Formats: sequence, structure tokens, C-alpha cells
Amino acid sequence: MVTMPDIDRLMSGELGQFLHEQRDAREVAKKAAWDRGWKAAMVLGPLMVFAFILIPVEFPLKLYGAGFICVGAYGWATGPIREAKKRVKIGINEGIADALGLTYEHDGDEGREFELAKQFKLLPTHSRSSVEDFWSGDLEGHDFLLHEAHCEARRGSGKNRRWVTVFRGAIIRIASGRDFYGTTLVRRARSSESKSWFGLGGRKDSLNFKGDRLQAIDMVHPDFDDAFEVWSNDPTEAKYLVDPLYVERLLAMENAFDGDDICSLFVEGDIVVAVRGGDMFEGGTMNPASDRFMVEKCAQQFASMGMLAKRINRQLGFKD
Repeated sequence: MVTMPDIDRLMSGELGQFLHEQRDAREVAKKAAWDRGWKAAMVLGPLMVFAFILIPVEFPLKLYGAGFICVGAYGWATGPIREAKKRVKIGINEGIADALGLTYEHDGDEGREFELAKQFKLLPTHSRSSVEDFWSGDLEGHDFLLHEAHCEARRGSGKNRRWVTVFRGAIIRIASGRDFYGTTLVRRARSSESKSWFGLGGRKDSLNFKGDRLQAIDMVHPDFDDAFEVWSNDPTEAKYLVDPLYVERLLAMENAFDGDDICSLFVEGDIVVAVRGGDMFEGGTMNPASDRFMVEKCAQQFASMGMLAKRINRQLGFKD
């Protein structure tokens, strides 16, 4: 069972000791990055000046080459800081996972929850993606998996062609313990895809997700329809699963993740949730004074998922 851990106990135990040890390590990393920066400036500065004067190419091409070199030099110079941040981040996340009886791994692969999120458009259309920060274990009696996803799409053309982030946030899969009769999707009402006739004709009657056709479900409470849309191929089950308290728990999770556009999917035996946010579980900072805040924030995110899982228990008839 996931409950809010005692932060004071965490900070006075092994996690606190680890973070104390990382204070000096972070200072060493800062000094190493500063030294690398000076070395890069001393070597590359004169070389680029000579290159601008002596190499017979067009000026814009020289600028492009200089920019490429500067980006590479910056990456090399800040390498020690990135390594220190990652080390602290993994240490914090592993400490919280241990306190909650969960498992944390920094790296992993896209799984079934990611494919479902793509199929049912919990994620925007994208060309490439990456995942990290994998959490798994038991959540109020349900197996769950959570990871962070970063999705990008190509925008522009020619020299202006670039990669743009279209989603960064958490994808969560919670095993319900029993199969659902249908498939039910809950998402924000402002979705442009669900508008018919360019938004002039109200909401569409149904949406098709690679062969899975879901119809629009009218919910009883008018305030609900203003905030969320429900789509399902089993209207009776959808109205049973998506009650006001379930939505309240979704919004609490969205708030805990400092996110927006939260949506969820009931399919087969799983509940999949996607919530857009910034870099999540990034407890690794170069400022030791922020360590406790990052630990508290991460723990609150899991507490919010615990509340959602409790709601699922009640809906499906499991004992609390």
C-alpha cells in the first residue's frame, strides 16, 4: 500500500546521508565544469578567430560552423554537472522507491501502456520519443508501472525545419484486476479532434482509433461535460466508471504533477493515465537546499496515485 512517507525520517536516514555526501561531489562537479569551460574558451576562441579570417567560405556558413562548435564545447564543459545531477536524481528516486516498497530504474523501454496511449491519442502525433524514470510495484493492491515520456515532432521546412516537443509528462498503467466490458476514454473537452465540421457543429458522435470506434457519452452533471469528454463502446460501464469522484482524483493527480491535459483510458484489464508536465522526478539539482523539496514533491505524486487507486478499488468492488 502506497502512503505518504515520513519525510523527516527519510531525510534523517540513508537518503539524507547520501544527499549530505553529494554536497561536496556537486561542488567538485561545478569546479570541473568551470575549468572545462575556460579550457574550451582558451583553445577554441583563437581558432575560431583565425578561421573567420582565413577560411574562404561565406559568412553565414562560418556562423553556422561556429555555433555547432560552441554547442559541442558547452556540452563537454557541462558534462560533470549533468553527471552529478543524474547521480543525485537516481539516489533520491531510489530512496523514495525503497521507502514506498516500489522499484525504480532510470532506463527502460516503451511498453504496452505507451502503445495504448498512442493508439487512443492520449499522446499527440509525434515522430520520435524517448522514455525514462521507470517506477513499478504494488499500488493499493494493483500492479502499476509509471514512466516519463518525451515526444517530439518535426516542424517547419528547409533551414527552419526543427524538432519541437509536443508532449513531456508521465504515462501510468494500473492493472485493475479484472477485465472491462468495453473501452472508455476520458479526456479534456477542448480537444480539437472531437469537434465536428471544424468546431462549428458541436461534438462528433464517435471517434475511430485504429478500428476501435468509441461513441460520445453524455454525462449527467453539466459541469463535468464542460471540463471533460467521455468516449466509450459501453455507455453503461462508462457512466459507472467515470463518476465525479474519479474525476476529482484525476484532477488531484494532475495538480500533484504540476501538469495539465490529464486523460485516462479503461481498456481490457488496465487503466492508463497520461498527464502532461515538465521534467518529472528530476530531483537532481546542484542546490542542496532544494533536496528536501524535491523529495516531498515526488512523494506527493505517489500519494495522489494512491488516492486514485483507492477510488478504483471502490468502483470495482475491492476491499479498501
